[in-house]
Amino acid sequence: MYDKISGFSDEIAEETDVQFTVLNKLNIRYFEPRGIDGKNISQLSAEEAGALKEKMDRFGIQASSIGSPIGKVRLSEPFEEHFRLFLHVVEIAGILGAKYIRIFSFYHDGGSVWTAEEREEVLKRLRRMISCAEENDVILLHENEKDIYGDTADRCADLMKELYGSHFKAVFDPANFVQCGEDTEYAYGLLKDYIAYMHIKDALYENGRVMPAGRGEGRVEFILKSLFEKGYDGYLSLEPHLGSFGGLSALGHDQRMAGLPEGGEGTFTLAYRALQDILEKFGY
Repeated sequence: MYDKISGFSDEIAEETDVQFTVLNKLNIRYFEPRGIDGKNISQLSAEEAGALKEKMDRFGIQASSIGSPIGKVRLSEPFEEHFRLFLHVVEIAGILGAKYIRIFSFYHDGGSVWTAEEREEVLKRLRRMISCAEENDVILLHENEKDIYGDTADRCADLMKELYGSHFKAVFDPANFVQCGEDTEYAYGLLKDYIAYMHIKDALYENGRVMPAGRGEGRVEFILKSLFEKGYDGYLSLEPHLGSFGGLSALGHDQRMAGLPEGGEGTFTLAYRALQDILEKFGY
């Protein structure tokens, strides 16, 4: 079994007791904290983060990465307040023992054309955060997300060529690239040497609908196989996004998918089992 499986367990339930109970049931030892008992991870006080760490220890759960919202604001918005939030997230990462923090590269105000000046502002902000990450011995993971600077493969590669190092690396999310109309094999070819973390979700090009891994068009199996052949041993973090997925009943013919609980636990389990099916092909 591949032992570095994680996930956004707030898709199971808001309550961390329920999240951790289901993770224990699935023998998953990591999670990517984002929604914590009704609060975003960035909104927790230091005391609340300490209480969360105590609960994690009781359940035997560790944080693979902080699922932060940093960089998921418009580039035109003042940066100082957001940077203070970033500093707080770095503090939370230290309390939870997480070496990774997921970040983004800022939303555009309109359209898809980024000027040279806007690009320089993105790089300036990221460099400042990377410097802080180095001081605090954490690693920032840039996620490709629709409508941010780094939503296309080419602009993600631009960021990596400019900034990649021991404290700035890439998260690869196949579904997000599909939803941006990007060829995931092309994106993987550009970014394969920069990937330190994988988000596991799939999607369809026609309508952007999120699917279990291997059931969409994101070439998840190809990408994972290629990564493993390169010696990848990083986290595979489930981000099911299957709340509107109407396929649970349609998958009833698959005995591994039959009899799943309803709601968040069911869709999270579905996503996990779809990943298991792929990993078994590689001997895990």
